[in-house]
Order: sequence, then structure tokens, then C-alpha cells
Amino acid sequence: MIDALVQPFAEFAFMRRALVGSLAISMTAPPIGVFLMLRRMSLMGDAMGHAILPGAAIGYLLAGLSLFAMSLGGFAAGLAVAVAAGLVARSRVIREDASLAGFYLLSLALGVFLVSVHGTNVDLLHVLFGSVLALDDAALLLVAGIASVSLTTLAAIYRPLVLECFDPHYLRSVSRWSSPTHLIFLVLVVLNLVAGFQALGTLMAVGIMLLPAVSSRFWVDSAGGMIALAIAVAFVSSVAGLLVSYHYSVPTGPTVILACGVFYLFSMFAGTRGGALWRLMPRRHLEA
Repeated sequence: MIDALVQPFAEFAFMRRALVGSLAISMTAPPIGVFLMLRRMSLMGDAMGHAILPGAAIGYLLAGLSLFAMSLGGFAAGLAVAVAAGLVARSRVIREDASLAGFYLLSLALGVFLVSVHGTNVDLLHVLFGSVLALDDAALLLVAGIASVSLTTLAAIYRPLVLECFDPHYLRSVSRWSSPTHLIFLVLVVLNLVAGFQALGTLMAVGIMLLPAVSSRFWVDSAGGMIALAIAVAFVSSVAGLLVSYHYSVPTGPTVILACGVFYLFSMFAGTRGGALWRLMPRRHLEA
């Protein structure tokens, strides 16, 4: 049993790099997902995850499978979609969720079109689903750098970010940090989607950001507790996904996200803060 858990990482360098990259993403993406969930912006995270695709595709067309070009293109495209959706929503003709849906569909179609026309099916699969087992040293440095910047920035804006989640009107009335906090947070979302894209692809990167975060809500109420549990869930899911992928020769990225999904389904059933099992249990008289 111990050999099955340790041997893949002890014997193969690509498994060790995949483990380091997955754990780095697991440290920084789930906290971002917690705040997306608390701010009711979960669908925005999904939309922005797909929005980076055309930028990554343009980077691919200009420089091939260049880490720098695809990352820079994805970052620029994600920010452009976030800003454009916000500007359209301010016109009050349509709401922000509808404008995000429009940009999300346009970005996804454009990205797939660009890669399909000028690349191969292998290139398209690499962009959409990533290749965590093919992470090299440059990709690991990028992921680790983004994780370090994200965690440091989150620590700096933690208090206004939490306050904005629960009482944004009060934050606007007592501080000028409301708008800067929102903009900084959007940049962190895009940065972490770019980091996740390197390992899990554009379609799977948002999964490790949101599924552990949503799962944690069924167990704890505090923001700090949700962040800690979400990171732990992402850690365990990453290791489990890598091991299952190695031993059974199945795709790694989807397996990691499925592991997150298994814990999400378990939390929906057994979570102590609103799980189906606890809701069915009889309660005492006048108990909330």
C-alpha cells in the first residue's frame, strides 16, 4: 500500500513535477474560489476561465507552445473580458451575468476556432485540457510565482475583501478600498486561471478553484475555515488524481477534478452545515 502511494513520486521526475505544480495551484486557487463563492461570482469564474482561451490561442499562433506567449495572451484576454463585461453591465441594458455569458460563449468559440484552424487536434486538447504530467521547470516557476504573488496579495487585502463579501455598502461608506479591492481581486482570478491553465487546461482550471471552495461551505461557516478546508480538499484531490492516473492510465487533469467532485457530492450529502443527511435528521423543538 505504501509503495503504491510513494513509488510513482520517488521513481519518476515528471510525477514529482506534476505533484509540485498541482500542490502550488491547490494553495492559491481554492482561496480565490472561496471569495468568488461568497461574492456570488462563481459563474463569473467559469466565464473568465473560458475567456483566456482566445488569448492563449493567439499566443500559440504567434509563438507556438511558448509558455510566456500563451500565458501573457491568456492574461490579457481574461482581463479584457472582465472589464468589457463590467462596462456592458453598467449600461443597465443587460445584467452582468448575461454580459459575461455572451463574452464567455464568444471567447470559447473564438479560441477553439483559432486553435482548430491553425493547429492540430493534439494542440487543441493540450489547450483545453492541459497536461499536468508534462510540466517543465519553466511552467513550475510560473505557477509557483503566481501562487506566491496571489497569497501575498490576498493577505494584504484580506480584511476589505471579507468585508466586501458580507457588507459591501458599509465598506464603500467607510473606506476607499472597495473599488481597488474588486479590481485587484479580478486580477488575482485571472492570474490563477492562467496558472491552472498550464496544468489543467482552460476547461478544467476553474474546477480546482471552485469545487473545493463550494465543498467547504457544507462543513464550516467562517471565511478562514472555508479557505483552510478548501486548500486541504484540493491537496488531497490532486494527490489522489495523480495516483489514480498513474496506476490506471487515465487522463490526469479530469481525474483531479473528478476527485474534487467526489468530495463535493459527499459534502452535499454528509456536510454538517446543510448536508442532505443532517437536514433529514429530527431537530429539537424551536431549533433553527
